[in-house]
Amino acid sequence: MNTHKIETKIMNPLIGTSIPLPSYATRGAAAMDLRACLETALTVQPGETVLVPSGIAISIHDPGLVALLVPRSGLGIKHGIVLANTIGVIDSDYQGEIGIGIHNRGASAYTIEPGERICQMMFVPVAQATLAVVGEFSHESTRGAGGFGHTGKH
Repeated sequence: MNTHKIETKIMNPLIGTSIPLPSYATRGAAAMDLRACLETALTVQPGETVLVPSGIAISIHDPGLVALLVPRSGLGIKHGIVLANTIGVIDSDYQGEIGIGIHNRGASAYTIEPGERICQMMFVPVAQATLAVVGEFSHESTRGAGGFGHTGKH
């Protein structure tokens, strides 16, 4: 297993006391759960977007690594609670508190409780690319410019 040590700064004293530090739920988990760092419950109305503090900041240091915030499937499927920007990107040089944009796409209000697990953070490798402008591609693919749905439904 490939592991990295990520420096983590506690931005709110609730973290590590009444709200646990982010952690992996199981040995095979690909992402660690981030919790709502709130003193009181926060109700999100249908169609509403809110920014929920995580209570932590991280310093990745390595430009070959990025942290991605991804939704928790149970919240999305059961309650319509998803990330406002679908996936959050925490760049290796960002060191501020991680904010979690939450959107309620459901039909009912949803109350986020203090310390509730509201998204996941996963660390993945990054490859930066240089764009080389060309008139024609050097290798033609069989797909070519075929776009959305070009291979059919079945």
